Order: sequence, then C-alpha cells, then structure tokens
Amino acid sequence: MIAVVDYEAGNVRSVLNALQRCGAGETVLTADPAVLRAADKVILPGVGDASVAVASLRTAGLDALIRSLSQPVLGICVGMQILCRHTEEGDAEGLGIFRTDVRRFRRTDPSLKIPHMGWNILTHRQSPLFEGFPEDPFVYYVHSYYADICPDTVARTVHGVPFSAALRRDNFYGTQFHPEKSGPAGARILRNFLAL
Repeated sequence: MIAVVDYEAGNVRSVLNALQRCGAGETVLTADPAVLRAADKVILPGVGDASVAVASLRTAGLDALIRSLSQPVLGICVGMQILCRHTEEGDAEGLGIFRTDVRRFRRTDPSLKIPHMGWNILTHRQSPLFEGFPEDPFVYYVHSYYADICPDTVARTVHGVPFSAALRRDNFYGTQFHPEKSGPAGARILRNFLAL
C-alpha cells in the first residue's frame, strides 16, 4: 500500500492520479498514524507555503511520526522542503532530515524569473530514482524557494544558482520538481520510487 500524507497541502489529486497511471496499486490519502506506519511507501506532496505546511504537520502530530518512518518516503516540492532543517519561507524550522536549508531565489539577474516555473534539466544524478535515463532528463518546476547543495544532494538544476533538484538521506527521498507533472521522465521516477 502507498500512503499519501493528508496534511491539507495542495497538489494531492494530481499525485494520486499519477500514481494510478504508474500502476501503484492500493493508494490511500491519510493522516492516520497507524496507516502511515503500515504503508510500504509514503509520499509527502505539497504546493504552497512551507511554513504553513510544517505547522499543519506539527498540529496533527505527524512531524515526529514522519521522522520515525523506516520505509521509503518521498517528499515532493514543499514536501521535500519541510524535510530540510529550515526554510526562509515564514522563517520556519523543518523536520531536519535533510542536512540543508531552504532559501528564496534572489533576483541577481534582471532576466531571472521568479518563481522558477517550467521545464529544466536534471544533472549530477546519483540515486535509484533516476535509474534508466540515458541522458539528463527535463522535469517540471514551480517554486520560489530552493534547497542548498549539500551532502544529501542527489541531483542538481541551475536557475540563477545551482540548487538541490533532489535529495536523499537513508530511506528519505525528495524532489523539488513535480514528477507527477513531468511527463514520461516523471512517471519513470515515480515507478523507480515504487520499486524501491
């Protein structure tokens, strides 16, 4: 069973639909700690404000539970950012799983568009999530905040500055991009996660 964490973050329906298209089998949207502990895989989706999202997790008592999970966990976009130590968005402490902080893009170049929205390339890929790609794939982004490069970085993208496109530490994975909106490359990444 695949459990998608229900913590009132956006983008849940598109993640559930993408999992169905990938043949994920039984998939549930839940905030039930027992169901999350029993799941084979857990996905933490998210669109919106990371500080609001992490506060919602804490209010529901899910922050400690997520940190304790031993099965593969995938944070998507804001779901990845709240797994980091700290975010500049709302000056909020994250769950501290990934050893990096989340910063706002600075407009150092007048042509740099913020938010970073659209397709961009993944480089420096070093994770089972990216198995089977003969060349660097393009994936879809919508974000104004990014995670710094750190020891947990397993893929990079450049938008004004290089940043962590994907993170991994132990059983925790994160993608700043949206695999559910990234066409065949995103579907392959989700299937790779399901196969872990």
